[in-house]
Amino acid sequence: MESPHPPLARRLARRLLPLGRRLKGGPESLPAFAVPADAITTLEGPAAFRAALFDLIAQARRRIVLVALYLQDDQAGREVLDALYAARAARPELEIEVYVDWHRARRGLIGKAASEGNAAMYRDYAERLGDGVAVYGVPVQNRELFGVLHLKGFVIDDAVLYSGASINDVYLGRHGRYRLDRYHLVRHAGLAGSMADFVGRHLRDSEAVRRLDRAPLPATRDLLLEIRHLRKQLQHAQYTLPHEPVPAGSVAITPMLGFGRNDNRLNNTLLMLLRHARHRVVLFTPYFNLPRPVRATIGHLLRRGCTIDIMVGDKTANDFYIPPGQPFRKIGLLPYLYESNLRRFARSHRAHVERGQLNLWLWRDGDNSYHVKGLLIDDELAVITGNNLNPRAWVLDLENGLLLRDPSRQLIAQHEAEWASLRHHATRLADYHALDNPRRYPAEVRKLLRRLSRVRLDRLLNRLL
Repeated sequence: MESPHPPLARRLARRLLPLGRRLKGGPESLPAFAVPADAITTLEGPAAFRAALFDLIAQARRRIVLVALYLQDDQAGREVLDALYAARAARPELEIEVYVDWHRARRGLIGKAASEGNAAMYRDYAERLGDGVAVYGVPVQNRELFGVLHLKGFVIDDAVLYSGASINDVYLGRHGRYRLDRYHLVRHAGLAGSMADFVGRHLRDSEAVRRLDRAPLPATRDLLLEIRHLRKQLQHAQYTLPHEPVPAGSVAITPMLGFGRNDNRLNNTLLMLLRHARHRVVLFTPYFNLPRPVRATIGHLLRRGCTIDIMVGDKTANDFYIPPGQPFRKIGLLPYLYESNLRRFARSHRAHVERGQLNLWLWRDGDNSYHVKGLLIDDELAVITGNNLNPRAWVLDLENGLLLRDPSRQLIAQHEAEWASLRHHATRLADYHALDNPRRYPAEVRKLLRRLSRVRLDRLLNRLL
């Protein structure tokens, strides 16, 4: 008998049921680059991130490889392209490559009029200034719904500028508003080479990856076979790492890749790090929608007596929040869905919250937004990543991250300063009653939540978003 489920539902089910395996050994068993502590800098805020990016571009001599979800057609995006073309004009031998998500680059912004997207800007620059800046579109899935290029990291000569931020006005702090992320600069030839080599081998050389700065562009449906091959390759791809022991006194940095539900190295490593936590975990996520294995591990850590801090953005600091008085669109439901998740979590762990073992922090700073993600564990481990620590990142998007293992605790001052800076605009929840009760949500939100709950689509949305 033919299944009553449509093909789309079957494909979603296959991709959203996470599998995986436990990694043997602990963090010290992972191969890593030995990096001097003074080669690692934590940058504070979008302005410092923007300044570092433009300084590195201006000083580049050999290569620039920028990887982000998108490079937007706005002032900041054009400033970055201007800087890239100026660097190429000054040094014609400089190799410049930009990688963005194929689907995201070819559509307009959500809620805006239909357009050719950012790809039109890339073509305009190439027509006016030549093809010295190659912009590639990476389709890691057939549809944006199923997953996107969510790799992060800018490699400029022997430096890695790593952040979860993409490139647009709000990420770079233009026009008086910003979207907060984390920002780290690592100067190390081996790490930079490994990350640039991965992009060349697995993205640039793939038949599915096409230049967005050239016309005409093929339709996605004409690339389905190539996308399938790329997806299979990425499920087994990893960064090239040394296998020599890391000398005492160095910081061990392991770049990690994650894609798909089977044997996802990044996911498995994140779970291993959490399971090995002894005293303290600080977890950052912009959207409170933790994957089930992460929630289960947090529950286990709490029962073991670990102290856990989780910082999320207030619903008003969400990208999709629609202030009262503005026309409501369905996408504006998302901040309320995430807040409802957090309220249920806080209620189920209210005893841990009351005794201060579980600290839930809400970040808010005016009309700015929050995009921070990653982990700090036991003063010795840090994960900087673009992974939102949600089900979509867990099984659909192509993700990466850097694990910093610092047994001599040379970076502890940087980590504590970063954590203190983030708490400056955050409030600790006394209990779950500090969050809005869904009964007080706007009428349009309550109506949509009831509809979704009635047909259990709220669970599917939590897995997709």
